[in-house]
Amino acid sequence: MNAMNIRTETVADRDAVHTLLCTAFDGDGEARLVQSLHADGDVVLSLVAETEGVVYGHVLFSRLNVVSGDTYFPAVALAPLAVSPARQRQGVAAQLVEEAHQRLIASGETLSVVLGDPAYYGRFGYRHGDAESFESDYQCEALQALRWDDVAPRMGKLVYAPAFGGL
Repeated sequence: MNAMNIRTETVADRDAVHTLLCTAFDGDGEARLVQSLHADGDVVLSLVAETEGVVYGHVLFSRLNVVSGDTYFPAVALAPLAVSPARQRQGVAAQLVEEAHQRLIASGETLSVVLGDPAYYGRFGYRHGDAESFESDYQCEALQALRWDDVAPRMGKLVYAPAFGGL
């Protein structure tokens, strides 16, 4: 088998990503979310995993703001993360997340938030304890944060991209 290539998603990948998301999530909710995030210009980073042009993994980070009074602090939200069912449990998702984190840190991002399984995302350093002080419509044990720098806020209101309102 040829090696996996992780790269930035291109416009030419959009149909393959759409199909992957519909298959991985057994519906089109996440695919519509990704389309809206792209259309609205709220995508910070979108990566695909592929071999010989066949896309089988995808991760997207969108702009999220932490609002405290009149202060807006830019952060990112991880959603969605998907791998083709035939390629799951082979480390594809982990490699996508780790590569994305490296790129986000290099670009100056300091805070990432995810709503997902604590056992899974905890492997990457996400913790509910780092998110529990944020005000959020999604506040629960599954809301987790990962700080890459001490300048990242520890409280405030999480304001997601408008596309999340359609979920």
